Amino acid sequence: MKYENNKSGNGGVITLNNDEEEIGRLTYTIFPEKDQFIISFVLVHPKFEGRGMGKFLVEEAIRFARENNWKVYPHCSYARSVMNRMGDVQDILLTNR
Repeated sequence: MKYENNKSGNGGVITLNNDEEEIGRLTYTIFPEKDQFIISFVLVHPKFEGRGMGKFLVEEAIRFARENNWKVYPHCSYARSVMNRMGDVQDILLTNR
């Protein structure tokens, strides 16, 4: 599996791919003046659902945010649910913007 981060301006898409096709994607927006990274949407294509692929995308987004010293606001309800169950993200998790 391979991640690709296509950042454009203050937004972007992280895709997760295998050798043949896209598994899923996560969209985000960055507010650099506030050091905030907003997870807007997580999508896993139906044939890959139920295998933790969405969580992998959220973890990759967290890694990217940490690299840039951004706090993360999970606007997406799935991302919020995943992050609320993770014990090691409380230092960067924003519960409201």
